[in-house]
Amino acid sequence: MYRPPPRILRRLAKWLASAAALTLPAAVLGAAATTAPAHAATGTYQQVTGFGSNPGNLQMYEYVPAGLPSGAPLVVALHGCTQSADDYYSHSGWPQFADQWKFAVVFPQTTTSNNIQKCFQWFDPAKDARGGTESASIVQMVSYAEQKHGSDPHRVFATGLSAGGGMTADLLAAYPDVFAGGAIDSGLPAQCATSLVAASGCQMNNQNLTPAQWGDKVRNSHSGYTGPWPRVAIWQGTADYTVYPVNATELRDQWTNVWGISQTPSSTHSLPGGTTQSVYNDANGKPAVEVYSISGMGHGLAVDPGSGTDQCGTTGAYFLDAICSTSYTAKFWGLDGSDGTDPGDPGDPGDPGDPGGPQQCFTAGNYAQVVAGRAHMSGGYTYANGSNQNMGLYNVFVTHTLKETSANYYVIADSGC
Repeated sequence: MYRPPPRILRRLAKWLASAAALTLPAAVLGAAATTAPAHAATGTYQQVTGFGSNPGNLQMYEYVPAGLPSGAPLVVALHGCTQSADDYYSHSGWPQFADQWKFAVVFPQTTTSNNIQKCFQWFDPAKDARGGTESASIVQMVSYAEQKHGSDPHRVFATGLSAGGGMTADLLAAYPDVFAGGAIDSGLPAQCATSLVAASGCQMNNQNLTPAQWGDKVRNSHSGYTGPWPRVAIWQGTADYTVYPVNATELRDQWTNVWGISQTPSSTHSLPGGTTQSVYNDANGKPAVEVYSISGMGHGLAVDPGSGTDQCGTTGAYFLDAICSTSYTAKFWGLDGSDGTDPGDPGDPGDPGDPGGPQQCFTAGNYAQVVAGRAHMSGGYTYANGSNQNMGLYNVFVTHTLKETSANYYVIADSGC
């Protein structure tokens, strides 16, 4: 029997690997390596069940640091294709900073029953749009975590890698009332593709849209919403041939347009790992969009194993040694207290959502709360306006007390007002 020479077999294997990466519905991410994380987590990592009706058939995992105070931020971290919540927990570095700065992390997980490659389906409006099945499940996880841990609803953030990055962009567009900021790592613009056929084109090709056309995809995701918009960090390797670097440019165009700011950076900086940081400030001079371009890095999440202040994570399949993107992202969001609040600070009396502010309570059925404009309905469920807490089924039989803590901002106060 004829056996090709080894050099031919090597070339064939390389070609097949490249072809497979480009033909999957979203970027293929291999199983993570089994090296132990450099940081020894001190909190609790576990699966959570019963977080809601879960129309997207997703699984919820969470990491809660020891001593988590009420009013702390919440981060949602989405894995890439073929990965798991465990992979992202073990390699991304998020538990390290959750311990240091005191915030909870939710790790959603999808399975092969949803997508054969375990991809979050960023290319399907029935899954990723406002009220879509997968996005709705993730928002239910947020509501559950807010109620269980007392997380600050004004400081909820989303981040994701590759297909998880594409879903992150969709979540920020569809639920700007839920997420204060996001980070898209080797990902794609919001609503770039609306079908599986179009997905690979988004990954590899310039879509030739203007910034206004990209911005419209965000604005149309939650029609009538006027802000505030999420602050967005964009991470991209210059040698990424799975999700091409043009996606970072399109993401920049999209979110700067949404913010109504220039596509020319306010400042640029050189960071470790061959990284160039471009900062786009809002009208108040505060960074609204940041783009991190990592020279020579391929497809993956940038980590930087070590014990330094800005080092984190461990390397593995598509966890690439360059720079600790998690540290810079967390600081961009102000999780280290750089936003003027201490890490885990529930805010000052009078802050939106704080019990020390103006209070008025309303007890009524979910249907009546929606009719009165204190709540809204999505996917058959009722959510409090402002906090977006899940109130249960949209009907006249489920009753809640809502407390208005600031103008048009309501929280569930069934235990008393």
